Amino acid sequence: MTQTIYKILPRPLWEEAKANGRLDGAPVDLADGFIHFSTSAQVRETAAKHFGGVDDLVLVAVDPVPLGDALKYEKSRGGALFPHLYASLPVNAVLWVEDLPIGPDGHHLFPGAMR
Repeated sequence: MTQTIYKILPRPLWEEAKANGRLDGAPVDLADGFIHFSTSAQVRETAAKHFGGVDDLVLVAVDPVPLGDALKYEKSRGGALFPHLYASLPVNAVLWVEDLPIGPDGHHLFPGAMR
């Protein structure tokens, strides 16, 4: 079984992606030339490092299989392999989307299955 990958997005960007049937990426993705994703082991650190204190976010869970060869695992933070998509993300590859609120401790609250 292939491991689900995750994208943290501002809600308006996700709403735009749903309307278009694809996500072309957040500004950082467009600047880097690929869409940044995280594995389940990486996503909390990504939230803390890049989205600390940011509200109105969603966590998008993606099935990597339909992404094919456009998905590459490449060295990034600390030499860890992060999933990078060198294409638009088709909305039909999304498994689920959940709110990613900030908890009382200032950290994001991940959906039940990921806690």
